[in-house]
Amino acid sequence: MSQIAPQKQMTGMLGHPVAENPIDRMFDAVYAHHGLHWQFWKNDIANERDLALAVAALRPLGYRGMCITVPWKVAVMPLLDELDDDVRAIGAANYITMRDGRLIGHNNDGKGVVKAIAKVAPLKGQRVVMLGAGGAGRAMAVEIAWAGAAHLTLVTRREEQGREVAERVRHASGVPCDWQRWESPVRLPTGTTMIMNATHLGCAPGLEPVPVDWETVAPGCLAVDVITNPRLTPFLRAARERGCPVVDGVEMLVQLAMQIFERWTGIRPEEAVFQRAVADALGE
Repeated sequence: MSQIAPQKQMTGMLGHPVAENPIDRMFDAVYAHHGLHWQFWKNDIANERDLALAVAALRPLGYRGMCITVPWKVAVMPLLDELDDDVRAIGAANYITMRDGRLIGHNNDGKGVVKAIAKVAPLKGQRVVMLGAGGAGRAMAVEIAWAGAAHLTLVTRREEQGREVAERVRHASGVPCDWQRWESPVRLPTGTTMIMNATHLGCAPGLEPVPVDWETVAPGCLAVDVITNPRLTPFLRAARERGCPVVDGVEMLVQLAMQIFERWTGIRPEEAVFQRAVADALGE
């Protein structure tokens, strides 16, 4: 007599767009490695009305956890039952856990980027220019400040957003943080030691260049990109040509995904398993 397979434990992602993100293939490979009957589903949610419907459905559908990506990291907050301290400090959530039927919002975007950067260079004393300050950018700005950066400059198209996030960074960390208007090309302030692309420019399939005046970027300035596909974006290629060390978004994804996996499953994963899984997902 055949046995009935146990019901799969569901996890996933809400965002727009999500097609090019390799996170589902990475998580599914790690679940399989650990012998877990779990699955990860990417869900393209195009508007706030559908976001509210999707979040409300997580409980009756039995989801164990859900990642939140652009553009919903801020909009998801009022839809949750509880927010952890990081979410309240940062003003955005990038994943949800289920506890006793309650939806709990967390944010480890910044923790992932800090760990990825620390593999290449210390953050202490860095003078950072961040391009973009959305849901991921604001989390990264706060965590980079907490990690010891000396100064941050946020470059955004929307002044209100940029100034609000700069004030949040100053309030949360005490680190000086200024706003700079996005102009094309973006010129870096003198003394910048780290430039970070926290926008979607350069993501597959568009692969748009980030409009930076590379003559204002000192050779040796650390270049960081949040894009996960491709690993080597046009921004990072240009940085390498300028003589800059680089940190790619795939490394950030691995670092934050390991933390999420452990919170959801209670299992501490091996980093090599995640690195292999994401490399396979990207066809590397």
